[in-house]
Amino acid sequence: MGLIYTEIILRNPRYPELLPMKVKALVDKGAITLCIPEHVALQLKFDELEKREVIIADGSKKSVPYVGPVQTTFENRGSFCGAMVMGDTVLLGAIAMEDMDLVISPKNQRIEVNPDSPNIPSAVAM
Repeated sequence: MGLIYTEIILRNPRYPELLPMKVKALVDKGAITLCIPEHVALQLKFDELEKREVIIADGSKKSVPYVGPVQTTFENRGSFCGAMVMGDTVLLGAIAMEDMDLVISPKNQRIEVNPDSPNIPSAVAM
């Protein structure tokens, strides 16, 4: 399976007067959190909540800003989460995907709303 990209909408619920941003995001079910580039964080005026330490691909550690709240929308689904500010591309991780009940379609090389619950996101709680 190759790289999967999708369009999502990001907005800052603390500043409803700011226009939302439609961004191209790399879908990565192996990543946990949402990651956004610095220019997105600045345009949407996200507040830094804390620093997070991340291990990058070469094994080194880096401290990055963790911002929020971030409202993420895909089709008829929405999620609120935080985001690490790093990299040049928006990275859509597992937390937001699970919260919006999205599934990866390897055949179609895209993410989709869960076809088993097309109108309302579902979750497992035990």
